[in-house]
Amino acid sequence: MRKFLKHHLPDHETIRRNPWLKPFENTLLHPRLWHLNRRSAAGAVAAGLACGLIPGPLQMLGAAVCAVLFRVNLPLALFVTLYTNPLTIVPLYLLAYQIGRFLLGIDHGFAPPPVLDLVHLQAWTVAFQGWIVAAAKPLALGLLALAASFATLGYLAVKAGWRLYLLHACRQRRLRS
Repeated sequence: MRKFLKHHLPDHETIRRNPWLKPFENTLLHPRLWHLNRRSAAGAVAAGLACGLIPGPLQMLGAAVCAVLFRVNLPLALFVTLYTNPLTIVPLYLLAYQIGRFLLGIDHGFAPPPVLDLVHLQAWTVAFQGWIVAAAKPLALGLLALAASFATLGYLAVKAGWRLYLLHACRQRRLRS
């Protein structure tokens, strides 16, 4: 697994040569951000999965901040955020909204947004703001719950997968001897 990831992820020399990242060189070149082991890979996957649900283009920035704070593999954390894309983000947010509704105990279904009324624009604006506020609480809670679930499951899956790989490799070495 380490060979595969090292082959496909950039090394720290790429960062060192990039003029845009020169001001952050001391932080971004910390050895633990580039070292790939069971702990750093599992933490990077957890950070990437959690930050992948951040809205908009801030996903990779969030993953980079988490990688620096927790000293886990930076390139892997950035790569894992790519599970959210234009095809997956809407179903994930709908799932998060439903989880939030469940956690808050909201029984009624999804209320559609108010229809745009150009004649009564001020009343429509107030109704639209009310609709956004009503949807924001379950969505925010659902996103936090979904991000925590994804991060936990990803962390445990990488730890378990890495351990199984090591056991298999050890068994193969014993059989060759």
